[in-house]
Amino acid sequence: TAGKLTLMSILGLKKKQPKTFKVKVITMDAEMEFSCEVKWKGKDLFDLVCRTVGLRETWFFGLRYTVKDTYAWLKPEKRVLDQEVPKDSPITFSFLAKFFPEKVEEELVQEITQHLFFLQVKKQILDEEIFCSPEASVLLASYAVQAKYGDYDPNFHKPGFLAQDELLPQRVSYQMTAEMWEEKITAWYAEHRGIARDEAEMDYLKIAQDLEMYGISYFSITQNKRDTDLLLGVDAQGLHIYSPNSKLNPNKSFPWSDIRNISYSEKEFTIKPLDKKKDVFKFYSSQLRVNKLILQLCIGNHDLFMRRRKVDSIEVQQMKAQAKEEKARKKVERQILAREKQMREEAERAKEEMERRLFQLQDEARLANEALLRSEETADLLAEKAQIAEEEAKLLAHKAADSEQERQRLEVTAMKTKEEKRMMEQKMREAEQLAVKLVEQSERRLKEADHLKQDLTEAKDAERRAKQKLLEITKTTYPVRPSSYPGVLLLRQMGFRAGCDAASMRLDFKDSDMKRLSMEIERERLEYMEKSKHLQDQLKELKTEIESLKLEEQQQQQASLYSLRGDVRQYAQPHYAQPHSNRRPSCQSLLHL
Repeated sequence: TAGKLTLMSILGLKKKQPKTFKVKVITMDAEMEFSCEVKWKGKDLFDLVCRTVGLRETWFFGLRYTVKDTYAWLKPEKRVLDQEVPKDSPITFSFLAKFFPEKVEEELVQEITQHLFFLQVKKQILDEEIFCSPEASVLLASYAVQAKYGDYDPNFHKPGFLAQDELLPQRVSYQMTAEMWEEKITAWYAEHRGIARDEAEMDYLKIAQDLEMYGISYFSITQNKRDTDLLLGVDAQGLHIYSPNSKLNPNKSFPWSDIRNISYSEKEFTIKPLDKKKDVFKFYSSQLRVNKLILQLCIGNHDLFMRRRKVDSIEVQQMKAQAKEEKARKKVERQILAREKQMREEAERAKEEMERRLFQLQDEARLANEALLRSEETADLLAEKAQIAEEEAKLLAHKAADSEQERQRLEVTAMKTKEEKRMMEQKMREAEQLAVKLVEQSERRLKEADHLKQDLTEAKDAERRAKQKLLEITKTTYPVRPSSYPGVLLLRQMGFRAGCDAASMRLDFKDSDMKRLSMEIERERLEYMEKSKHLQDQLKELKTEIESLKLEEQQQQQASLYSLRGDVRQYAQPHYAQPHSNRRPSCQSLLHL
């Protein structure tokens, strides 16, 4: 009996424990996992996610899941597991905006709602699901940077700080380099100073809602079974028909205010306009699942369209009032924070100014002490210089007297030098005149020597002829040996004069006398030539000596002038010009000659 009771109690506990399944919900900025009961409907899971996120504007959002080659939204009235959800564990859902507001600034009340819309629209622009021009992309990127980094600070936000952020669509980013895009974004970013994060995100959404593809869900349709493909766009304002290659400009539009009814039968959709005179528009979709999705989006967007044109519910009015109070409170807090920040910056600037002033005063005090020390040192130096100047004045007076004496001595020396120069020039002129005379005498002696040589030659010829004549006479009168004839000997000893012609040639010269005379003349000529050459050398030496005397005189005068200037300016010992003690005797050799 006890075993049966235990078994029954165990079975009862098992019946009480509900079965669960795992769910993974991915929002735009987080991932969450929940354990759900099997009996939960879609509304139960959706409310759990909204409570976890803190979202109250639930009518914009839904849980989307992937089914085959398309997607679907979790229906709130059916159980989760009864729908075509994936069989994976955990089951993955994406928490996304299902419907978009017409005017974000008026309809989005909560800050979390604005943030989720901002993240989703930003992702759609970056993924090029929403077309955006390069200019608008740069402006939107600048608001995204302001929302992420706050106010621009050039000291903190150095070039390259956006390198890791995805801010532009790939189609746009290829048009210029990353550095050029960053420069453009930073230029706009610097102008958003003072804008809070929620304000930057709202400014981003206000620009994005004006884009042509904002908030539109596109579906492939055909107007009839054999017609070309078209695109159906569903958004907050109505239905739009597009060409397949153009999602920007619709071919035809059906505002919600002009639609009376939308219905579908299997694959055929029918749009009945409010004006009964207008034609009914029909189109076809190939998949039943897509048809259900289109109808679901049409119903939801139409309900929101009608809801916007009614008075807000009490819940919405309370949310708006709370949001208004929250914005006012945050605005006051931001103002207080900005004022405190400004006061802190002013205090820091004042502190820096005081520190700078303190350093400046310390530097000035240090410089004043250094200047005082330099002044004392300068006073001591000036006293020493005054004493030195007094001594130098005495020394200058003494040197001035010495310089005056030296000047007088130099004047006397200069006068003597001039007199010596004049005498030397006179001696040089006399030597030149003497040299001219000697040259004339030399020429005259040369002429006389030539005449004597000529006379000697003629005398030798006459002697030769007289000897020849005498020999002829002796041979004819006295046929004896000429060497034993006494008359010939007598003629040789006494200088016989003979001649057959009328030249009356003197024959009293002997051979030895003629040779001696010729040698004497030649010796006198050589001696004269040697003396003339010696005289020429002495004349050259005399000119050289006169030139050297002139140069020495100039150097002596310059040295005297430099010595005088040096005594006055540099207080140096005077260099007295030494007299020329090594002069050579001026014209001794010439006078001796």
